[in-house]
Amino acid sequence: MRSTRRSAMHALSLAAIAVCALAATAQAQDATAPAAAGAPDLHRGKQLSYTCLGCHGIDGYKNAYPDYSVPELEGQHPDYLAAALRGYREGDRSHITMHSQASTLSDQDISDIAAYFAGTPLPSSGKPPEGTVPQAGALCVSCHGQNGVAIAPIYPSLAGQHEDYLVRAIQEYQNGGRKNPIMKQMAANLKDEDIRAIAHYFSLQRPGLLTEPRPYTRFGSQ
Repeated sequence: MRSTRRSAMHALSLAAIAVCALAATAQAQDATAPAAAGAPDLHRGKQLSYTCLGCHGIDGYKNAYPDYSVPELEGQHPDYLAAALRGYREGDRSHITMHSQASTLSDQDISDIAAYFAGTPLPSSGKPPEGTVPQAGALCVSCHGQNGVAIAPIYPSLAGQHEDYLVRAIQEYQNGGRKNPIMKQMAANLKDEDIRAIAHYFSLQRPGLLTEPRPYTRFGSQ
């Protein structure tokens, strides 16, 4: 019995390693910025992000249709944010507003904006995770971490992210709205209850991602 259990755990570990290796290759292809982009300029990134903060700078703000929370970005890996912006720019991610916003951005613009929004990437707490990893998410933690803090900058951290946004993101990998082939494969056979369980688990983890505060204006106090 113990031998069988050890063999099963070993097989799962090997599968997780293989998945992360494949995902790293796919993500790295997306995340590799052309050499023309220099070191990120946080001040310039803040200036360029003024329009972005109209959605990403309001805590609890929701996408109009379909209805789901705009993702929190502070604490995310800048490499991942840059890859995501390039995905929206190139059409690998389907969202008309994000495509419109990203379509005119240069690689340097994207690098600067990503660095500004990321701030200081989330550290791992080193504490046991909140709750139990759902069975459907057993491989997810191999890249995104048991505490929701990604193991490498090319993967997104998920800790504290809005639950409904995570559900939407997984669904987009399923239906082709996001074209990462590894994530599409990972999401393909997930049932609705699996997706909700995975999203709920990662949303509980702390420390978590935060909403970047908007500068003070006469229209708001943030």
